[in-house]
Amino acid sequence: MEQHTPRQRAVGSRRTPDGRTEGSRPGRLAGRPRVLVWTACAAVLAVALAGGFFSTAEARTTAAATGFNPGSPGAGGSASPSAGPSASAPATAPAAPIDAALDSKINAILEANSQYQIGVALVDVSSGVSSASDVHEYGVRDAFVAASTAKVLAAAAYYHLVETGAATLDDPLGAYTSGFQLREMIQQSDNDSWSLIMNAVGHAELTNYAASIGVDYDPETNTLTPAEMATILAGVYSGTLLNAEDTAQLLSYMQDTNYETLIPAAVPDGITVFHKYGLLNAELHDVGILAQGGTAYALVIYTKGEGLTDDPERSEVIRQITKTVAGTLF
Repeated sequence: MEQHTPRQRAVGSRRTPDGRTEGSRPGRLAGRPRVLVWTACAAVLAVALAGGFFSTAEARTTAAATGFNPGSPGAGGSASPSAGPSASAPATAPAAPIDAALDSKINAILEANSQYQIGVALVDVSSGVSSASDVHEYGVRDAFVAASTAKVLAAAAYYHLVETGAATLDDPLGAYTSGFQLREMIQQSDNDSWSLIMNAVGHAELTNYAASIGVDYDPETNTLTPAEMATILAGVYSGTLLNAEDTAQLLSYMQDTNYETLIPAAVPDGITVFHKYGLLNAELHDVGILAQGGTAYALVIYTKGEGLTDDPERSEVIRQITKTVAGTLF
């Protein structure tokens, strides 16, 4: 299995994980207008985090406009008694269970596509913290080359440095600031930014941070199991890894990315998606949080095939699994 780490690419080039060249570097944002991203993110996080605000002046203005208040159940925050939008949010039905019927549907899709290696992990994060024992696993449970999905872990590790006072989002990193590199790494899946962030954290330190949250990760091999990736997503979304401000900012980047054709394309209107895709040679992945009202699930879909030639078929499998999960649970 081919390994993928940020060190495989020379700093200065700018390509997506499948080798396609992207646009110019400075500040390019793809997808929906940013103001819609901030607003949608605030509305969802008001339920999950009971408040929070972003670090930039622009984001703070948007947070104020939506009634978003600081504080969360995560590290460095405390729940606010006046959570803005959450106080008046309409009541929603309880989360649907991940039951035997859904298990059968997912397993049927995997069996119909047995020519590929596919690993799926699904966990209900509606009620807050989820442990590894809560993760439902399907198909391949062994580690995959995580490709760019591991950038979520790198981002969380760097935000952790910020929260402990060892770094700031204004630190120079490459030609820009660390805050800019974080955004590019997640929104644009920029590998140069990934390399800079990982080097700023330190490879050994990143391994130690992963271990502290129950994940076995070596940046040199860049491998994760679907269940480990689901654990990372659950920790980010629930606010147990980062404070409210950093959680909200990271999730906003995951809502507005340069590659929306996998999980996001298969989710019905009304369900918010925070995700990170991975695309490298034979590896094609998408991982994310599906949220609506007070209901939220972490969904991880890792696939390995022959290479770029069967990406369209595996893309369709990812969308099929997503539609099945969303249609059953929401």
